[in-house]
Amino acid sequence: MTQGERRTPARRTVLGAAGATVLGASTALAAGTGTAQAAAADPGTDRTPGRGHGYRSLPVPLVIGHRGAAGYRPEHTLGSYRHALDLGAHVVEQDLVPTRDGHLVCRHENDITGTTDVADHPEFASRKTTKTVDGVALTGWFTEDFTLAELKTLRAKERIPGTRQENTLYDGRWTVPTFEEVLIWAEEEGRRRGREIWLHVETKHPSYFRSLGLGLEERLAKLLRRYGRHRANSPVFLQSFEPSSIQRLAKLVDAPGVVLLSGATSRPWDFVEAGDPRTVADLVTPEGLRWIASYAKGIGPTLDLVIPKDATGRLGDPTTLVRDAHAEGLILHPYTHRNENTFLPADFRKGTDPTAYGDAFGALKRYLGTGIDGIFSDNPDTALIAAQDLTARD
Repeated sequence: MTQGERRTPARRTVLGAAGATVLGASTALAAGTGTAQAAAADPGTDRTPGRGHGYRSLPVPLVIGHRGAAGYRPEHTLGSYRHALDLGAHVVEQDLVPTRDGHLVCRHENDITGTTDVADHPEFASRKTTKTVDGVALTGWFTEDFTLAELKTLRAKERIPGTRQENTLYDGRWTVPTFEEVLIWAEEEGRRRGREIWLHVETKHPSYFRSLGLGLEERLAKLLRRYGRHRANSPVFLQSFEPSSIQRLAKLVDAPGVVLLSGATSRPWDFVEAGDPRTVADLVTPEGLRWIASYAKGIGPTLDLVIPKDATGRLGDPTTLVRDAHAEGLILHPYTHRNENTFLPADFRKGTDPTAYGDAFGALKRYLGTGIDGIFSDNPDTALIAAQDLTARD
């Protein structure tokens, strides 16, 4: 089935989530939860999008809560994940890095200087160091130098307080969650909300951690199997900027893999280490996409690979990436939409304050209009309304 053949009915399924959640129909949500729970008791009557039927049954365009609801809460906290669901996100993202004793925890980077209060802990002052991660020198505190017990004494905080000052209200409220805690949380939330909670899980710097004896893929696969999320129709996507990590995971579990793609001239770090000369520009050709489709189900390109910007930062014309990826049977989950001017294309900014909201709906209309299957968003409620606007025209 082609993308065009399945898009219209799938897109309409987003209306329930957008209408009930964004419009604040709490009573409707409560009633819907009860209905879904009743349906769950009888699998033959369950019609919840995505439940037990794999990623192809999810709404299109899909809204993925980027690091939770990072536009409103400190990223990668249970509070951020929960708020993403409250806002209607169809899927919630986790980034995984290891502790010294091998536990997988949810942080965008192993450098936790900017996302925790570690600098306020004198007992860890000596842990501050400089490391080279994927060719970049970084100075700070790193998860692989802490046991889980030590990491749990820290509190999470807002990563970009200058842009999101309101989020600092929640500094110190949550700890750094382990991925196992997130899996347990997702099951509890699923029972409470009467639907499967979909996760989008990234292995961060997998070659770097493997060189330290802290391989991510085996640890991740073990947890997925323990909690029944290792099957082809399990409610989870597995993603990485290193194709070899997705290839490794494909040999361990059947959950769908997504290859993340950065700027066109960049090279995945595992390519650098292996001496593979290919760049992202090579991977987004029909030949490159065909190679990705041999072991993955989708790609997660930067939005600039879908619609490039010109020299002034304004959006140009879409590339052929959506068409070419769909021709190979790949879904596209580009990243990342944010509401603030500083993150928007120049033609969708309003005023001169970089922290103020710009014309996020205008930018989303352009991006979603290309036919992408989903989008990562720090502001999932905004993305849901934009998806609803698109669906209403179908």
